[in-house]
Amino acid sequence: QVHLVESGGGLVQAGGSLRLSCAASGRTFSTYAMGWFRQAPGKERDFVAAISRSGGNTYYANSVKGRFTISRDNAKNTVYLQMNSLKPEDTAVYYCVGKPGLYSVYAGAYNYWGQGTQVTVSS
Repeated sequence: QVHLVESGGGLVQAGGSLRLSCAASGRTFSTYAMGWFRQAPGKERDFVAAISRSGGNTYYANSVKGRFTISRDNAKNTVYLQMNSLKPEDTAVYYCVGKPGLYSVYAGAYNYWGQGTQVTVSS
């Protein structure tokens, strides 16, 4: 069992930056692919970014490519999402996710979800 806790959300102006963190419990963090999804009001939950177990491979949604960076520190059981050049359309609740093995862009593939953290980008 893995427990995920996100932090770092908040209110920021367009063009600004935020860094989300996700702390994971358990001793098997390095065996889990990790990722981030987001859900805006009235919309479906969308894939944002994913990272492999070692951190050597990453994958991004086209909408965030070049602006967001996912990374992980297996010694600290933590995954990060650095968000730069934020836009109002990035406003959403951001969820940290994890699954054993390979990463995926599909929400249903992930076994573990955090409670979410709100990111609001004002214009």
